[in-house]
Amino acid sequence: MPWGQLVRITWRGLFRHRTRTFLLTLVTAYVTATLLFMFGFLDGYGESLAEAYGRYIQAPVVVARAEYFQDPDPQNGLDRPVFLPYPATPRLAFFALVQTPYRSEGLEALGVDPEGEKAVSRVPFKVAQGRWLEGRGEVVLGAKLAERLDVRLGERLVLETAALLGPQALGLRVVGLLRAGVSNVDYFGLYLHLEDARTLTGVWATHLAVQAPRGQEEQVAKRLRSHLPQGLEAREVWEVMGPIKADYQASRLFYTPILALFVLLAALAVTSTTYVSVRERMREFAVTEALGLFPKGLLALVALEAALATALGFLAGLALGYALLFYTSTHNVLGGLMALSVELLPDAGLMDTLYTSVRPVYALYAFGVVVLSGLLAALFPGRLVLRMDLPRYLRGE
Repeated sequence: MPWGQLVRITWRGLFRHRTRTFLLTLVTAYVTATLLFMFGFLDGYGESLAEAYGRYIQAPVVVARAEYFQDPDPQNGLDRPVFLPYPATPRLAFFALVQTPYRSEGLEALGVDPEGEKAVSRVPFKVAQGRWLEGRGEVVLGAKLAERLDVRLGERLVLETAALLGPQALGLRVVGLLRAGVSNVDYFGLYLHLEDARTLTGVWATHLAVQAPRGQEEQVAKRLRSHLPQGLEAREVWEVMGPIKADYQASRLFYTPILALFVLLAALAVTSTTYVSVRERMREFAVTEALGLFPKGLLALVALEAALATALGFLAGLALGYALLFYTSTHNVLGGLMALSVELLPDAGLMDTLYTSVRPVYALYAFGVVVLSGLLAALFPGRLVLRMDLPRYLRGE
């Protein structure tokens, strides 16, 4: 039978059995849209982590001595400036005891150059009350940290530490409170002038924060490694995340078997729908074969019906899935979920915003799954047609 006539018969069959066609299309559209959203969600979560650590908690690229990456002690810090071909600013991180008239708490303080910090970090632009650092003797706190310490704007606190200079203490005035929407900043952020940090520790800086365009952190780190003096290393943001990186990678691995099970169930749903439909139409196929269509032609007819129905579902799923991804990539729909995660895991470095990612390659992934489902949907019902007992079905038994 010519292919044109076969296609016309197939379309006629799809319209005559609208319920089956609708179910096949619905299942395929659901699978396609769900896969697109899952991939967009996982990639969006990864980008959210990179944004939090690259622009708020750490830096796009960090340059430090190899010993400092192994043991982040101020004694393993830098003792002099290092020239870099990218915008960079020195930072001095050290553990300290913060004391107010009412509370005390141990945490990591960060000495920064107030103006240089603006070139590599978004923290200076997230001051919700007061202002950013302007001179020595000042400190800016995360809003949640200030609540725990029971300290307000204009009040003073004392910072105590022990480094190269031995036990030291310094009084600082609170000039700003941060609400960055990043847990580590809001709950644990303490920023003071770099010169005050040097006075307390006797260290020039622990590391350099280097600016890099978004998505080019790895390339910038590689270029820096070829220019750095011996003993210094450059690490991009994913290499300085700590345990949350392993957690993210584990999440992607955790979703793999779930995704495989989901694809299998979808393929079974499409296959069973086609199989039941074929069984109900065996007399129709028997008559078609008696009129001259060879068994292989019937097999092609069943396969073509499954392919067209799944193609319709795939296109509908693409439209629905990408519409959902575009909306959630521009609207913080998942922000409530992330805000709850921030409350439960304040030291994980999570943001209270999450935007899904939108990439064309997701359509290719979904297409592979739909092709698998379509092949299964054609294979098993096709075998049923090939083994059909023609006289029996023609007699209507």
